[in-house]
Amino acid sequence: MEIDRKTFLDSLGGPEAVSRMDSEARADALESHMMSQLNQSKGGNPSDPQKETGKYPSVAEVEEQIETRKYREGVGFLYVPRTGENVRRLPPMPASPTLLDFFKFRFMDTSNHVLQSANLATKNGMTEEIILVCLLHDVVQEIIRTDHGWWGAQLFEPYIPERVAFAIRYHQALRYYPDPSVGYEYPDMYRQLFGADYVPPPYIQATYQMVRKHPWYMDARHVTVNDLYAFDPEAVVSIEPFIDIIGRHFRQPKEGLGNDGSPVAHMWRTIARPDQPL
Repeated sequence: MEIDRKTFLDSLGGPEAVSRMDSEARADALESHMMSQLNQSKGGNPSDPQKETGKYPSVAEVEEQIETRKYREGVGFLYVPRTGENVRRLPPMPASPTLLDFFKFRFMDTSNHVLQSANLATKNGMTEEIILVCLLHDVVQEIIRTDHGWWGAQLFEPYIPERVAFAIRYHQALRYYPDPSVGYEYPDMYRQLFGADYVPPPYIQATYQMVRKHPWYMDARHVTVNDLYAFDPEAVVSIEPFIDIIGRHFRQPKEGLGNDGSPVAHMWRTIARPDQPL
């Protein structure tokens, strides 16, 4: 997928606004933009008022916009569509929802990307656990975007092997660091969009150093290999090839996700009922 640098920077308020973001926020914004472009390619791109006027906000104007919004930029995509459209009424969830039900009814914004990622991992001969990581690694962005690796691992921890949760949690930090042994290079796109002196924040640096020495390092690394390049707008994806893998490695609670009293049940209920006011 080709990314128009100017369009991307303008979507964040222009180069000055982007320069005030830390590297983690920029990387998450880039992935969000790529997912948005992928999803919009299926239904047409909405008009861009900035392109029409040719006028872009200053840093001060961007900051002034904060108090005019009813949301913050880190909110998930179930709550604020990337396209700027009104939210749509969601179909009701089954009484005892399964992971497949969430893919069908709630992971509508992120599912195309993660299915592409899982398909790519399959083609690359990855293990079933790595394929499962690729299938799950970004769906938590339906409710929150900030530090989505950590949030995503927490969402799934009660139901998946510890090693899978590890890879979900730490794929986020490894995106910034090349590993020639698996053919992963620091993306040229990052240099183009963020600059040659792009430095991750200290907690990402510390996390990388820890994970690099961990026995499960390569599990998280394989997610980065099968993640950043899985944004093909022409790809036809389906959950069907992964149903057996889910059955073997995902511990589906009999009560249904959100009803099992686990420490993360509230997160599943939040995804299931995003229109609930309290």
